[in-house]
Amino acid sequence: MKPETVAPPPEPSPEGSPLVSVRDLKTYYTIRGSFVDRLVGREAGIVRAVDGVSLDIRRGEVLGLVGESGSGKTTLGRTLLGLVRSTSGSMQFDGQELAGRSEREWRDLRRQIQVVFQDPHASLNPAMTIQQAVGHPLEIHGLARSREQRRARVIEVLEHCGLAPGADFLEKYPSDLSGGQKQRVVIARAIILNPALLVADEPVSMLDMSVRAKILELMIALKRDLELTYLYITHDLATARFFCDRIAIMYLGKVVEVGPADAIYADPKHPYTQALLRAIPEPDPERAVPRDLPRGEVPDAAMPPLGCPFHPRCARAFEPCGWESRDLRDLLETRWALAAGAAAAAVVEEEQALVGDLGVLARPATNVRLSAGRKAADIAALLDRIRGENPEEPFWRGVERIGTDELNVNIDFHEPREPQLERVGEVDVSCHLYDSPPAQT
Repeated sequence: MKPETVAPPPEPSPEGSPLVSVRDLKTYYTIRGSFVDRLVGREAGIVRAVDGVSLDIRRGEVLGLVGESGSGKTTLGRTLLGLVRSTSGSMQFDGQELAGRSEREWRDLRRQIQVVFQDPHASLNPAMTIQQAVGHPLEIHGLARSREQRRARVIEVLEHCGLAPGADFLEKYPSDLSGGQKQRVVIARAIILNPALLVADEPVSMLDMSVRAKILELMIALKRDLELTYLYITHDLATARFFCDRIAIMYLGKVVEVGPADAIYADPKHPYTQALLRAIPEPDPERAVPRDLPRGEVPDAAMPPLGCPFHPRCARAFEPCGWESRDLRDLLETRWALAAGAAAAAVVEEEQALVGDLGVLARPATNVRLSAGRKAADIAALLDRIRGENPEEPFWRGVERIGTDELNVNIDFHEPREPQLERVGEVDVSCHLYDSPPAQT
């Protein structure tokens, strides 16, 4: 029988309804510019950390949220926890709308939604004993009727998390524990209120390799024993395969693929998912796979690419994916950066002088006009020569026309279209390769 101090579990959701339902959720951060901008209250822009995410988390499942640093996965988790206020959209927990709630309204709900952060060392107050740290949620929510009752409940959850005998840990401080023991304490503190949903943000990334599997096994056991639901945030597809029932792949604030873990590992659809899977280390040299990882880096979320956010790094991108002025700038800068040798340096200097300032390409545009005067024909010839040197470069699939007039070089790109999640087999994927009807490349 559960102690009286434990919060009661939520009423069951209607048959088939998700525990968590997110629709078109957006969380933007405002960028403040220079001192003068801040003085007059002028904004320099926004960072689209979460940009129109829709997904469900079913009761009793583990949904893995996977992506590189900067993909927005942690911000999504913090938004679901009420630690970051959403900009727009809906997020429901067991039928209750979470968006727009005040801090006071969040307080009772946090008995049902708890979190395990990435760093167990920073998650615990070094001045608090383990008994104080783990039992503190009971005090906050007024669930401990006596000190003895709180002590008994703390011992119970410590032992449930593999710290036995629990009484031996009560008067210890975080500095007395190993990294794995600290994370077990953090998990114990998270489950002491008997929550329905646990948001685990990189819970094993700060631990030694020998400890990671044990912590994941503990979390699986707690899921079974306490009927927990997990949102498991990670950049590591290897641990997600071990732990998750379904996986959602995030890139630059958007979910680009979501579906059963087995289906995503067996047959990934999105080029970004395929690249992430190729990055998983393979210890067997005879089974090594090519590491043809995406080129470049994750773009700036304050000014994301047009169309598909992954298109600048995608080897399969084509006409509708969103090619634009900044892609031309990146093409030229990469060409010049990779040039080697004295002769190449002279050619680069000549080309840079011909093209001039690339600042005009810094803003996203699908129609580019380079004011070149008498050099317009020479710049157009240079672009044709670059295309001839590497006609398979995906960038050229996005160029509709290059022309000149008396003073300008005019470059027109195909109209960009933002892909939407569509069902492909067992998964939902956001990629123009799977448009209906199928796009032709």
